[in-house]
This record gives sequence, structure tokens and C-alpha cells, in this order.
Amino acid sequence: MSLDQSEVTTRGASAGTAVPAPSAAPATRSWPGGTRQLRYGGDYNPEQWPRHVWLEDIALMQQAGINLVSIGIFSWALLEPRDGEFDFTFLDDILDLLASSGIDVDLGTPTAAPPAWFWAKYPQARPVTRDGVTLGHGSRGMASPSSPDYRRHAVRITGELARRYAGHPALRMWHVHNEYGAPISECYSEQSVLAFRRWLSKRYGSLEALNAAWGTTFWGQRYGAWDEVDAPRLSATVVNPAHRLDFKRFTSDALLECYVLERDVIRQHTPDLPVTTNFMATSCPSLDYWSWAREVDVVANDHYLTAERTDNHVLLALDADFTRSLAGGRPWMLMEHSTSAVNWQPRNIAKRPGEMLRNSLAHVARGADAVMFFQFRASRFGAEKFHSAMVPHQGTDSRIFREVTELGRTLGRASAVRGSTVPARVAILWDTESFWAQDLEWRPSVDLDHRERIEAYYTALWQRNVTVDFAHPEQGLGRYDLVLAPALYAVSPTARLNLESYVAEGGNLVVSFFSGIVDDHDTVPAGGHPGQLRDVLGLTVAEWLPLREHETVTLDDGSTADVWAEDLELHGAQPHTAYRSGPAAGKPAVTVNAYGRGTAWYISTRPAAAALDALLGEALAAAGIPDGPSGHGVEIVSRTADGTAFTFVLNHTDADAPLPVGGTDLVSGATVAAGDPLAAGGSAVVEHRQQTAQ
Repeated sequence: MSLDQSEVTTRGASAGTAVPAPSAAPATRSWPGGTRQLRYGGDYNPEQWPRHVWLEDIALMQQAGINLVSIGIFSWALLEPRDGEFDFTFLDDILDLLASSGIDVDLGTPTAAPPAWFWAKYPQARPVTRDGVTLGHGSRGMASPSSPDYRRHAVRITGELARRYAGHPALRMWHVHNEYGAPISECYSEQSVLAFRRWLSKRYGSLEALNAAWGTTFWGQRYGAWDEVDAPRLSATVVNPAHRLDFKRFTSDALLECYVLERDVIRQHTPDLPVTTNFMATSCPSLDYWSWAREVDVVANDHYLTAERTDNHVLLALDADFTRSLAGGRPWMLMEHSTSAVNWQPRNIAKRPGEMLRNSLAHVARGADAVMFFQFRASRFGAEKFHSAMVPHQGTDSRIFREVTELGRTLGRASAVRGSTVPARVAILWDTESFWAQDLEWRPSVDLDHRERIEAYYTALWQRNVTVDFAHPEQGLGRYDLVLAPALYAVSPTARLNLESYVAEGGNLVVSFFSGIVDDHDTVPAGGHPGQLRDVLGLTVAEWLPLREHETVTLDDGSTADVWAEDLELHGAQPHTAYRSGPAAGKPAVTVNAYGRGTAWYISTRPAAAALDALLGEALAAAGIPDGPSGHGVEIVSRTADGTAFTFVLNHTDADAPLPVGGTDLVSGATVAAGDPLAAGGSAVVEHRQQTAQ
């Protein structure tokens, strides 16, 4: 390592300051170059196999149409077998073989798996759990993200890789680390505490401001010196929720600092190549991906079905739509998913014939221009030996490998989709910090589940084939005709003004119960609930009326609801539906408020699915948004570009279904007409002229 780079590494590792502002990414960094095809491939771990298998694998990759593989993600112990001693022999060999075979590389930095020598030499870098357990070596996962020793060594191995492989013909992009936040997120080590204090000092500027934000006069928690502030460890009873909320923010920022340090040393050597890391968009609650998305050159995501859920294809669509939204509508990469069963769920259900194709195309339908898997060849040993792969233990004479090869041909035919966009007129608000705050202890009911409400609202729109974006409540919303807030417990002053402006300028907003309750410090605003949303909704909540387990109430339209009711007082809002029974009998249950040129709806209970569907149908109609073709389990979504539409039709049912449009089916290669049958479990991507928007 040169002196200059060593100085950069040391400064970056010891700073412990806020994440640098992202630099403007040149166009060449926005996507891995080298082909106009959709990217196809997966993680490849050649270190698990003798060299003759590498040659077999590369031939199989060519047979399957693979054009990108991720290499080196867990190879630190091989690349640096002893502290400061590097051996790149195997990586040189495999990269040269891949380059000569026309297969591009997404080169991983191996910093998710520090070697055994690191753990032995730097025990203070080991992560510590909230209940004080120090974690050791023997699994996957990084060290304490605030450890200067970890950061220094992570940047060093990354710099060595970037210097060595800059200009290598196989290298098309960089893959930093692996799944930040899993399994290591919050760390309670002494190094984390020191970094947390620095983070708080930068955020608040003074102890007086910190005490005010945290409300430390409650329970006598006031701090008189910075070294009195600890991480929010387990205590006698509930820990200050504002303290815990800030520690969650700090954790996301600390992990992001680690990514930025590696990214920036990579850019010193390969400034024109995209750098990313693999998100877990809706399944890693410890990271605020809105902040992370600004720091990657291309958004990449890992997604695995919740196998036992019969609606897992709906949750897949939700995850893909959220990932596209993180990418700002630009194409994104499906960095990992599975060919069949995984190995870490309670019951690892195998995918049925055609399901892998539907899963893959569902991601492409919602903006992915890359379809990749974990992993290429199934491992024979280790914790994930029962995880499915592109080449399973059964080998190439298997249904899975035949489907993998057919998927490669399908993606080749569908490459005209690349670069097209997914139009959406509806947005669902997603605020990770609000979710963190809502999920803390001592809330009014154990049934207040933010994720359940997000899924319920999304599912209702999915069943209507209405395409959805996700949005942060502080971002511009003017391009959406309808915005839904199924779970927005915490609303900052900036978000309040943004939502009020959106509605006043003609937008349509639907808000569910237990929203607007606190500000960004988990403090209840003066004046009563729903706090920051009182004015736009035109009402106040006199009292929450949580329901008992299994208790239901009836509304005056004959529908039922459960979990929650409220005693509403209207201040301009008009009643839409009233409670007929229960603790709020006779009071409004659903209201509509004219605010400026727009309308704000409030739903103060948890309606049964059919009732929620009907309410959202009314809101869609009021916003001038037509339903998509309803398929009762047939997923229909379109991507568009320059007057051409690509309509994806994915039949998740056990019966044939009619195609909604005609054109060229890029799956079969045949010409199809509207009304032609799509077989049960089948998939079609119909290329046709874009229809005029209604």
C-alpha cells in the first residue's frame, strides 16, 4: 500500500463523522456496461471447487446465457491469509477465465466475512448484542461497524483489490460487502458507544438540545456530560424511546459510513465503474434505504419469497416496487433470489414448475434490468448446502437447470425491455424512521402492526392491477394522483407541510389510523391526535378505542372492522361511514375532508379486506385513476419506452386466463391476440404499441 493510500485509509477509519455527500455519478457509472442485454447470472464461489469444475461451470454459464457473475464476496481469508499478506492467485485465474469466455464480473469486496486472524488479533472489534453478549468468529457477518480496526482493514483489502483489477477486461462493476445489516446491525460495543456520542454531538450540538429532544426530564434521565450517554442497553424497564430511535438512526448511518469508505477507495482506481451493495429492501428493518439509495450508483436488491405464504407473489411485487422507488424509477438489479427452496425458513417450500420464471419476470416487470441468483452451483458443505442453486446437487439433468437455461433464452428475447420505465399514478408512503418508532414498546395495542397495514393497502391495489410507487413523506408528491398513508405514526414538521401542500394543490390523500401521532423525536405534538395531520384531515381524535382480541365492530354500510376504533371530532371533515356498533357506535369511522383543491380521507379502523378494497376503489375513482384489468390472481403490469409498451402477464392461478393485449410475446416468441389464453402458471411479456393514457 502506498503512503498516500495508507493516509486516506487511516483518516477514513478513524473519523467517525457523518457520511459524505454523494458525488454526481457520471453516466458511465449508472449501469454495468458491456452488453445491451438484460443482465443474467448470480453469485459464483469458485473457491469452493477444484479448478476443473471452474471450466465445467463456465461452459454451463455460456449454455445458460449468463453474462454477469458476482465473485469474491466471502473470500477475504483466501485473499489475505495473514495480516498484510495478500494472495490473489485464485482470483487472477478465475477472472482471466471468465474474461476469455465473455462473462463479465461484479467483483465483491469480502468485508462481510473478516478472517480468523482478524478476530484473534482484534477482539475489541467483535460486535456486542443489546444484552451484552460478545459475538465471535465462525459464521458470516461483519465486526462492529464502528470499530476503527475493522474499518481500516476493510478499506485496505478493498484498496488492494481495486488497484489490482482496475482495467481488467472482466470487471464491469463493484459489489461492496454483502447485505449490510444482516446479521449485524445494532452493536453495543464500547467503540460503538464512543461513535454514538460523536454522532449525537454532531446531530444536536449540545447536551441541552439532546435532553430536550429526548425528553429526559421524564423518569429523571437528564444527562450532565457526554460520557454519561450510553447505548440504549437493556434496563430495568422500557428505555427512553427517543434514545432508542436515535440509536437506530446512528446504526444505519454507521453501516453506511462503512460502505462509503469502501466505495470511495474503489473510485480512486476505477472512477467509471458502478459501485453498489445488495439491499434487502423490505426485509432488513435496521437500514433506512432512502439514505442508502443516494450513495449507490445503481440500486441492487436481494429478494427471497416467504415460502409458506400463499400470497408471496404479492409480497414479491411489493418488494420490487419499493426497490424501483428507491432507484428513483431508474432500472435496478435483482442481485439475488432463489431458483427454488432456501435453507433458512421454518419450512423451505420448493418452487413449482414455472414459478421461478414468474418470479424472475415479476421483478423485471417492476423495473429490474438484471436477474441474478444465489448461487450458481449448490455448495456441498457449510450452512447453505441445502439452498437451491442454478446448478443444483442433481446437476444439469434436472428440472431446475433446464428452467435456468430457458430463463436465459427468455431474458435474451426480452432485452428490448432494458431501460424502459414503469409508470405509476399512486404512491404509498414508506418511512423507515416512523416504522422504527412505532415498533418500540408500550404502544396502545399489540395489534398496531405497520407492516400489516402496508401489505393490506398494497394487496388491495395489486388485486386491481394498479401499479404503485413508494415514496418518502418528505419527497415531492406532485406527480401522483393518489397518495396512501397506511402507517405513518411519526410525521416530521417537514413531512406535515409537504402533505398539506400536496393536498392543497389538488392531490388526494388517504390516511389510516394511528398516523401523525408523534414528531421525529417520538414526541406528541400539542393539541391532540392526529398531531401533525389534524389540519389536512379536518378532525381530532378525542380518544383511541382499541378493541379486544377477536372483537369486531360493524359500520353503517354493513361492513365489519377489527383491532381499532376512535372517537372522532370533526372540524371540517365530512362523515363518509359511521360505526354502528362497538365503543364508538354512532361516531364517524371514515371521513373525507376538502382541503384546498384536494381531498384527504381518514380511515379510523381496520376494515375487513372487502371493505378496504371498496374504500380504495372510491378513492381511486375520485382521483380519476382507472383500475387495471382485474385478473383475480393474474398479475398485469407494463413498462414503457418511446411509444412501445411491454405488458407482463403472470398467471398465478390454476386456470387459463385471457391475455389483455395482443402483440409479440417475448416469452414464447409468438404473435398473440387479446383474449388468447395464457396457461395456468404461465407467463407472457407482450410487446405492443403503447395505448393512450386514460
